[in-house]
Amino acid sequence: MKFAIALFAPPHAPASRRALRFAEACLAGGHEIVRLFFYQDGVYSASANVVPPQDEPNISAEWSNFVRQHQLDGVVCIAAALRRGVLNQEEAQRYGRPSANLALDWELSGLGQLHEAAQMADRLVSFGGN
Repeated sequence: MKFAIALFAPPHAPASRRALRFAEACLAGGHEIVRLFFYQDGVYSASANVVPPQDEPNISAEWSNFVRQHQLDGVVCIAAALRRGVLNQEEAQRYGRPSANLALDWELSGLGQLHEAAQMADRLVSFGGN
């Protein structure tokens, strides 16, 4: 089965950890993940600057490692990212910001990528949000 996974919750929320464990279980079960799409506060998981307390897991780093290890399509909504200060190098230059903080394993793109993922997948599973 092909899954698209959308995450709306920040990395410190239980929904982010559940989404990651679900994604791991999908691949372990022989399924395919066509795209991970991070939207709303989920974009914080793609920031290279998240530093959780020492007694908490680093879910942002786990997401990046997961995307890299499995060579997945990790997409971050550009509008949600800009609003929350998560920028790649191109957007940092465009808006005159001193640095980029989008982790290397992610790409910024539009909400249309979520729609496309839903069309490509057998199931769209979302975590977090209102």
